[in-house]
Amino acid sequence: MSTTLNTAVRSNTVPPAQPRPGSARRAFERRLSQLTSGSWPVLAGLAAVWLFFQTQNEHFLTARNLSNLVLQIGVLGTLAIGVVLVLLVGEIDLSLGAVTGVTAGILGVLLASLHWPSGAAIFAALIVGALIGALQGGVIVYVGVPSFIVTLAGFLAWQGVQIILLGSSGELLVQDSAIRSIGSSYLTTPQSVLLGFGVIALYAFDEWRRRIRRRANGLEVDGVARSVARVGLVALAVGGLAALLTAYLGVPYILVLLVGLVAILSWVTTRTVFGRHVYAIGGNAEAARRAGIRVDRVRIGIFVLTSMLAALGGVLSAARQFAVSIGTGGGTLQLDAIAAAVIGGTSLFGGRGRVYHALLGTLVIGSVENGLDLLGQPSSTKDIATGVILVIAVSIDALAQRRRRAR
Repeated sequence: MSTTLNTAVRSNTVPPAQPRPGSARRAFERRLSQLTSGSWPVLAGLAAVWLFFQTQNEHFLTARNLSNLVLQIGVLGTLAIGVVLVLLVGEIDLSLGAVTGVTAGILGVLLASLHWPSGAAIFAALIVGALIGALQGGVIVYVGVPSFIVTLAGFLAWQGVQIILLGSSGELLVQDSAIRSIGSSYLTTPQSVLLGFGVIALYAFDEWRRRIRRRANGLEVDGVARSVARVGLVALAVGGLAALLTAYLGVPYILVLLVGLVAILSWVTTRTVFGRHVYAIGGNAEAARRAGIRVDRVRIGIFVLTSMLAALGGVLSAARQFAVSIGTGGGTLQLDAIAAAVIGGTSLFGGRGRVYHALLGTLVIGSVENGLDLLGQPSSTKDIATGVILVIAVSIDALAQRRRRAR
């Protein structure tokens, strides 16, 4: 009887699970896809750029040059953040450079000709930027003209307004000390230390809150060691950067402004209802509309926010150059901003990207231009290098999109 029972038990025992053929390969491909679709390729590329130029010129990674690099990318980084936002909803804005120029012109007229206080002049420039965004967004949404056409027309029109504002001289000097300090002043060492501790504490608090929310919603939570490692890496990066910049003149105001913009808009796009709607619209606008999302309002809101960032770029440009001219916002600034957003990892197809991608892409472009300047290369070489990097970034994005559709 017992022999029969043992035989029956053995026959009903579930054999140990055997790995499926090709499962290891699929796991490796999945892991490789995660690495190549995140920020790691951009960080690796940035490290390669820095290493190359450091080997060519020993002054590239000095505190002085890195401080200059931060000052150089302020305007471009601000516009790139706006490009990321508009790409997330599946649109494009080709007027940002012209909006930067015309709002800088308004700022110059208010300061130099009408002698407005600096705070009121900055506020007026930002309001004009918001109105421009609302106008262009309204035409796109309610008239149905593609954003490419509307913003291209805006690019031409606002350049004309800029020329009218600046008159025959074509330039206005900015004498206001408060405006100038934005582009040329630095935090003191105690202020830098306090700010660094504040950034680390906010990141640690955000990491803790994220763990609490995920646990409350029954989602998988990373181990404590991983969370501590992430906070440690942020602390190391913040502390190292602050120490390096303090060795020269200190942490520039522009860096504080850029990091603050990235932090605030990252929170808006990832932790608010408005941000979730932005990603939903970029992923599938019709599905978002059927789900009850007010697609038109969100799109207009994004264009308003993007143009305000362009206006802030105009303020930073005036602060950096101590003047505004008909060349402010011109050149390759618009194209470089789009390139920075895409190089950083934001998809041209909408619905995929992060605000900090703008900062990563801006660092890549700024580092290449800064390094080539140190090597004495002409501007044509910088344009060629930026174009090659952009094509590589877009190709990676297109291949990733193809893989997702295939899966």
